[in-house]
Amino acid sequence: MRGSNEKRLVWAMVVTFVVLFAELIGGLVANSLALLGDAGHVLTDVLALALSLIAVYVGKRPSDYRATYGYQRIGILAALINGSTLVVISLFIFVETYRRFFAPPEINSGLMLTVAFVGLIGNFVMARLLRGNHADLNMKSARLHVMGDILTSVGVIVAAVVIRVTGWRLADPIAGAIVGIIIIYGGGRVIKEALWVFLELSPLGFHAEEISKTICGIEHVLGVHDVHVWSIGHGVPAFSAHVLMSDRKISETDHVRREIEEKLADLGIRHTVLQMECAECRANGLYCQIAGPEEVDYHHHNH
Repeated sequence: MRGSNEKRLVWAMVVTFVVLFAELIGGLVANSLALLGDAGHVLTDVLALALSLIAVYVGKRPSDYRATYGYQRIGILAALINGSTLVVISLFIFVETYRRFFAPPEINSGLMLTVAFVGLIGNFVMARLLRGNHADLNMKSARLHVMGDILTSVGVIVAAVVIRVTGWRLADPIAGAIVGIIIIYGGGRVIKEALWVFLELSPLGFHAEEISKTICGIEHVLGVHDVHVWSIGHGVPAFSAHVLMSDRKISETDHVRREIEEKLADLGIRHTVLQMECAECRANGLYCQIAGPEEVDYHHHNH
């Protein structure tokens, strides 16, 4: 899948360069700030795709002594940067919209329409190259950049048609404002998902208390504490907990550990760290107190 992602990103970058030069030259010749602004948007796409490509290469490296969890969060970092650039682009669009609303410039609407249409075709090609793979936040952020380009191209085309037919130049800033709102919404979603991983919040759909109750329902489990649920990367949930059991041999706890791991796997959690603890030793004060005031402690009294 990653090799496929690399090829898609490389081809998307090639198409992006073509669209960039077409809109840059067209914007200069047509004296169209809309096209020049869109060219600036496409330039950020080139940087975003390059960043995503680097993230794919680095992210596939195996874990080592420096990154024992692997390098999957490189892709999350790329997504965070890409999402942030989408927000910045939207702010620039809003500023330019404000300026054009009070002083709409003269535009060669015919050339503007032609170049915008070429850009739209190029953006559709890029969108097709980057389609699918919804589980990869890095690829998702790159695809959102391209979707933003498609909307921008459509907005420029509509504005060009309206200006050409009616001469109403305010169509340009109005279309720009709508495009800006859509882009900032997409960028905000990517930023939220990336920060959710970096802040190690519980992945959506996973609740520590519910998982703990499930574990406490397993025979011989007396309770769990120090429960943590987080994400190593996008779509890669992890779980750790201390499991209380009555005093017994380590070999006799192995089947309980396997059952816990199977239940967690059914929930979609395959990266687990379980520490089996002796309840009697803990009760007698022979255990060092690892947990602080924030300790999550769920006890089961039916066994």
